[in-house]
Amino acid sequence: QVQLVESGGGLVQPGGSLRLSCTASRSIFSMYMGWYRQAPGKQRDLVAVITSVGSTNYADSVKGRFTISRDAAENTVYLQMNSLKPEDTAVYYCYLRLPGTDYWGQGTQVTVSS
Repeated sequence: QVQLVESGGGLVQPGGSLRLSCTASRSIFSMYMGWYRQAPGKQRDLVAVITSVGSTNYADSVKGRFTISRDAAENTVYLQMNSLKPEDTAVYYCYLRLPGTDYWGQGTQVTVSS
């Protein structure tokens, strides 16, 4: 069993920045991890992933604004979010893929509003 604990969400004005953190209860070295988000009334969508070899992939809507990174020594994955827009408002979930099992964090709310 793996626990994922997210932090860093909050209320920010349009154009602002936030950094989300996801700390795992075990080593995440060479693990496939990502961030998803779910807005009210919508499905949960992929935001960004980082693969076992460190390559990254982003949803088109966040390319150039969001950056996913990993600190294996701290068992933590980050999502740096810049130039935030109201449409980025959602609950953001951390995701970890292990052989045969997927793990999710509890979610952290991000609200972009003036």
